[in-house]
This record gives sequence, structure tokens and C-alpha cells, in this order.
Amino acid sequence: MKLKPDETVVFSWIVYKSRRQRDSVNAKVMKDPRLAPMMDPKSMSFDGKRMFWGGFKTIVEL
Repeated sequence: MKLKPDETVVFSWIVYKSRRQRDSVNAKVMKDPRLAPMMDPKSMSFDGKRMFWGGFKTIVEL
């Protein structure tokens, strides 16, 4: 992705014990009324269309 001069890349990740735990946590987050204002696309401080996310399978575990 080509950054604009005033943009910064932010990278983060969350590690869950299992997919079941991830799904449970995500459901609770989406229901939390304190986060509702942040879920409105008009109030976001970034362009959500330029956001990347995904789920990945572990191929090597040490």
C-alpha cells in the first residue's frame, strides 16, 4: 500500500487460545456499548477501506 505523507502504518496482533475463544471475545466486544461510538464509520479516525486483517493458520510452532 502506498502511504500518503501524513500517514503512519500501525501493526498489531492478538493471540487467542483457540478459535472458540476468539469468537467469544469478538462477540463481547461488538456488544459492548462503550465501543458503539467508535464503530460508526463516520467517526473513525482512519479510512476503514484501507485496513487489512485476516486469520491465519500456524504452519510452524516452536
